[in-house]
Amino acid sequence: MEWRRSARARRVSLRIDPRDGAVVVTLPPRTGRTAGMALLMNHADWVAERLAALPGHIPFAPGAVVPVHGIDHRIVHIGGRGGVWVDGRAIMVAGEPEFLARRVADFLRAEARRRLSILVADKAEAAGVRPSRVSVKDTRSRWGSCAANRALAFSWRLVMAPRFVQDYVAAHEVAHLRHMNHGPRFWALVQDLTSHTDAAVAWLRDEGPRLLRIG
Repeated sequence: MEWRRSARARRVSLRIDPRDGAVVVTLPPRTGRTAGMALLMNHADWVAERLAALPGHIPFAPGAVVPVHGIDHRIVHIGGRGGVWVDGRAIMVAGEPEFLARRVADFLRAEARRRLSILVADKAEAAGVRPSRVSVKDTRSRWGSCAANRALAFSWRLVMAPRFVQDYVAAHEVAHLRHMNHGPRFWALVQDLTSHTDAAVAWLRDEGPRLLRIG
């Protein structure tokens, strides 16, 4: 279990972190852990059900199956010298075995940055806007974000989602460069930039937690 204290919290809250499979209790500044434990005990069945429903953890290891752009690929360690590359439906990894997990993660991050940068550039041109920066991060609760300084950030795990999901998330964040809200004009622009909103939102709701359990 993980305890967090937030100056913005107005009440005790409880959630499941799908990445770590942990129970997270958030407390307002002046609230003690007793209130958090009471909330946890009152929702014990809900917590147990959510934890049981989490997908199993898939480490970056030889033989593991990891999606790339929504298509399953098997990690194959070949040793010797070289980098990481995709061959058919295999992620080929050279080098020492103790560095395999890090090398796969670095490869997927780089592919996420490449793919999302292309999508953002195309959609920003269509919308007549320009981001100050595009980066990828290992976020826990947001697939993308748009900061006040016009910097866009995305979860690198989107590289494992189907391309139509990537297309939607890129469109969503680019639309925020013009409308920093979720009003009607924002959603109208999103619809102009992508045709995948409904399908992508449903996919992220149903399948997104699985991506947080990989790596």
